[in-house]
Amino acid sequence: MERTEVLDMMGTLKLFGMKTAYDETLATAIKRKHEPQRFVGDLLKAEISEKQGFIRYQMAIAKLPLAKDIDDSAFKGTPINEGLVRDIAGGNFIAQQRNVVLVGGTGTGKTHLPIAIARSCIRTGSRGRFFTTIDLVNRLEAEGRASRQGWLADFLTRDADLASVVMKIGRSA
Repeated sequence: MERTEVLDMMGTLKLFGMKTAYDETLATAIKRKHEPQRFVGDLLKAEISEKQGFIRYQMAIAKLPLAKDIDDSAFKGTPINEGLVRDIAGGNFIAQQRNVVLVGGTGTGKTHLPIAIARSCIRTGSRGRFFTTIDLVNRLEAEGRASRQGWLADFLTRDADLASVVMKIGRSA
C-alpha cells in the first residue's frame, strides 16, 4: 500500500495524531529496526496524545462552569430517567441534529446534567459551549449594536458536531 493511501485512510478515520506522526515514526522504526508491533504502538501513542490534547482544549473553550460527569449524578430516588440521560450523553442527538431541553424545579439537575452531557460528548470528539440565558441574550444584544446580527447563530450552527449549548433559565435565589 502506498504512503498516500495510508495517510488518506488515516484522515478518513480521523486519526490525525497518527497521520501527523506517520512519517517520523516510520523513519525511526526503519532506522532502529523496530518490530511492526512497536511501530503500530508508537502510532497509537501519538493518536492518544492528539485526542487527549483535543479533549483538554475543547473542555477549556466550552467554558463549563464546573466539572460534572454522568457518573457523578444521583439518579436513585429521582424522577430522572437514567437510561435516557445516558443515551443522550452518547451524543446521538448531535448526529440527528436534535435539541435536548431539560425542565424541572430547583435542584433537579437542569444545570449539572447538561454539563455532564456536554463533557461526555466532548470526550467522544464533539464540541460544546456553555451559555447562561443572560450571557446569550447579552451577546445577541451586543451583536445587534455592532450590526453583526446572526454571527452567534452562525457560530452555533456552523458545524454539525457542536455538542450542546447549555442554558440555565431561572431565577437566582
